Amino acid sequence: MALPKAKVQEIVKAFQFKEGDTGSPEVQIAILTQEIALLNEHLQVHKHDFHSKRGLLMKVSKRRSLLDYLATVSADRYQTLLGKLNLRR
Repeated sequence: MALPKAKVQEIVKAFQFKEGDTGSPEVQIAILTQEIALLNEHLQVHKHDFHSKRGLLMKVSKRRSLLDYLATVSADRYQTLLGKLNLRR
């Protein structure tokens, strides 16, 4: 399940450091968080959609990897991002 382009652009604007920044860990994590939420809602209705469940697990794993990377690079940015996205460690 893909996010609409307008939603992705909105997320990028909210989490980018400078104009044109689409690849920073914060932006990637924020997009993955929205995709995870969307897949989570889908799986609440369609419990036996195992392909989507696998996709959800891959996205969660990717987000976890990016969060670990961000924590090693900058603890301040990591804590700020957790607060903005309402994630807990």
